[in-house]
Amino acid sequence: MSPRMSFSTDPSPALPAAAPGSKTSLRDLSPSQWKTGIAAWLGWLFDGLDLHLYTLVATAFVAVLLGYNGMLDADAKAAVDQKTAWIQAAFLIGWALGGTFFGRLGDLIGRSRALSLTILTYALFTGLSFFAQEWWHLLIFRFLAALGIGGEWAVGSTLLSETWPKTWRKWLAAVLQTAVNLGILLAVLSGILMKNLPPNYIFLVGVIPALIVFWIRKHVPEPDAWEGAQADAPEKPGMMDLFRGKLAKITLPAVIVCAFSLTAWWAFLFWQSQYIRTLAKAENWSAPDVNSFVARSFGTIIVVSIPGNFFAGWLATRLGYRRAIALMFGGFVVTVIATFGWSHPLENLAFLWLPAIGFWSGVYGLFTMYLPPLFPSLLRTTGAGFCYNIGRFAAAAGTIFAQQITVGGQYQRTLLGTAFLWIPAIIAIFFLPEPEDEK
Repeated sequence: MSPRMSFSTDPSPALPAAAPGSKTSLRDLSPSQWKTGIAAWLGWLFDGLDLHLYTLVATAFVAVLLGYNGMLDADAKAAVDQKTAWIQAAFLIGWALGGTFFGRLGDLIGRSRALSLTILTYALFTGLSFFAQEWWHLLIFRFLAALGIGGEWAVGSTLLSETWPKTWRKWLAAVLQTAVNLGILLAVLSGILMKNLPPNYIFLVGVIPALIVFWIRKHVPEPDAWEGAQADAPEKPGMMDLFRGKLAKITLPAVIVCAFSLTAWWAFLFWQSQYIRTLAKAENWSAPDVNSFVARSFGTIIVVSIPGNFFAGWLATRLGYRRAIALMFGGFVVTVIATFGWSHPLENLAFLWLPAIGFWSGVYGLFTMYLPPLFPSLLRTTGAGFCYNIGRFAAAAGTIFAQQITVGGQYQRTLLGTAFLWIPAIIAIFFLPEPEDEK
């Protein structure tokens, strides 16, 4: 057997603990660990910020780019929905490609270097979205920004899993996911504060993350685990090694889990705001009031998701990753059916039922610490980035499909259908192992 095949098909020998599991206090951490932790956390914070700026202004900005002013008739609404769906699909495809590309780059040039490039990419192209003059300009800028956002997930999570104590991973997952939530809340706050400005101005906020790149490059070292693997490996593994031998038994079910669950989550996350917007407009609210209401509703979903992050971490410490993920997905199924299977008053829908769905999104934080250790060091960001972000291709197709079956703004039926996408993910999760280095 060649050195490549021996290395790439058996992840367990290449999964040393990068940080001693005996550390029990933050005071025990080294300055290097603190720097990597801050870098990963800030990367995720700004990831969440740039991630959801478009969601807040999608309908309003695309309507402007298509030349519509004021209230939209049925034909105009259909045209706007179609273009917003295509832009969101392009974003999700960019996310998938970015996760794979920068994930591979993280294994080749190092975690810290790749992290800097991902942040710079999404900050630059989010800012350039301000200058869009046609709807397809915005599509291109969102696609390019998504390359960096997708890459940051794989690189940032791997950097932290390799440098902080492995026994802390389930709680680190909650902390990282909370950084995303706080970033999204910053986006929501930006939407509320800028509700009276033209919608494109919100994208200027997305330039801020570029400022931390210089600090990361100067102060954040590469993990010892990666540098040691680079020095010891006689031959570097390639992308195709993910589909050979024992690694294939990890890659394939991980892709199924991520593809179905992320399609469901993103369909909910994107279309729920359009649903709320439609209901509010039906009550003849002014455009600024609609924008503010949508932002506050979305903000409530994210606030409720923060305790969900720590509930998922607690559940994983008690039951393990697989059973915790399955139970959280089950929570999605039940709550989505209860929310969209019946009609609810607008206020109750926006500030009770939708946030109840958001609570279960804490499950996605678990993937940050669960997926990277399943792969060997020199395929860690490649494997985690590919498996998690390949689900964006499915989510992109799901967004377009949802737009096609949503007739006349009847988003309730479309949103109800997302509940059943979590079921295949529940089945597939049990084909994956628990991380070897946490047993």
